[in-house]
Amino acid sequence: MDQQKVDMYLIANQKYFPPDKIMYVKEKLQSLPDDKFLMVTSVDLKDPTTMIIISIFLGVFGVDRFMLGDIGMGVLKLLTGGLCGILTIIDWCTIMKKTRELNFTNIALHL
Repeated sequence: MDQQKVDMYLIANQKYFPPDKIMYVKEKLQSLPDDKFLMVTSVDLKDPTTMIIISIFLGVFGVDRFMLGDIGMGVLKLLTGGLCGILTIIDWCTIMKKTRELNFTNIALHL
C-alpha cells in the first residue's frame, strides 16, 4: 500500500480512533492490498464529538447507547431515566472513549 494514502487516511480520521491504536491501524493499512484498502476506507465511523453532544442532550433516553449498538443499556437508560441521571453523567465522561473503541473494533474487523 502506498505510504502517502495511508498517511492521508490517518490524518483525516485520527480523531475516530484511540490514540494508542493509531500505530496498529497504520501498520495494518500499510500491509493491505489496494482493493482491500478501498473497502476499509468505506467503513462507517462514528464521530466522538457528535456522540458527546447526543449524550448530553438525549443521553437520559439512551439514544447514545442505541447509536453505539449497546441495546441493553439503551433500554435500561430509557426505562429508568438514565438510572435517575447517574448513568447519564457517567456516559458523559466515557462516551467519546467508547465511540473510538467501537470505531477501532469496526475497522479491525476489516483489516
